Amino acid sequence: MNTNGDLLKLAEEEFDCFITSDQNIRYQQRLVGRKIAILELSTNDLRRIVSAGEEIRGAIANIKTGEFLQLSIP
Repeated sequence: MNTNGDLLKLAEEEFDCFITSDQNIRYQQRLVGRKIAILELSTNDLRRIVSAGEEIRGAIANIKTGEFLQLSIP
């Protein structure tokens, strides 16, 4: 079983952006120096996420490599 750290390391090899609703990731993982952008969503409620699709796409389009961004979803 992979920990979040292992998952982030694997994701860095294949992806540009890691999207999560784990609001503790910034406390549990060393995010400084990552090669992947990390987008933290404020909810894991699928209906709210789908409704916020435009905001999420905008955040993905503007997030930079190595950046950590929190996106508040109403």
